[in-house]
Amino acid sequence: MKRNDLIKHLEKNGCEFLREGKKHTVYISRKKLKSSTIPRHREINDFLAKKICKDLEISAPK
Repeated sequence: MKRNDLIKHLEKNGCEFLREGKKHTVYISRKKLKSSTIPRHREINDFLAKKICKDLEISAPK
């Protein structure tokens, strides 16, 4: 999955950008008080994308 597609999915489901790290971007779900990091690779494998969504307690991307 493309990183930009994952970010669009997160923002569509109510997650917000929190900050940039050196190698990761941090997104949070304020409603559920959860956070997760997204690596800055162009491609993110499907297993990791599902784990990020699970951490933020939102539906997995299709």
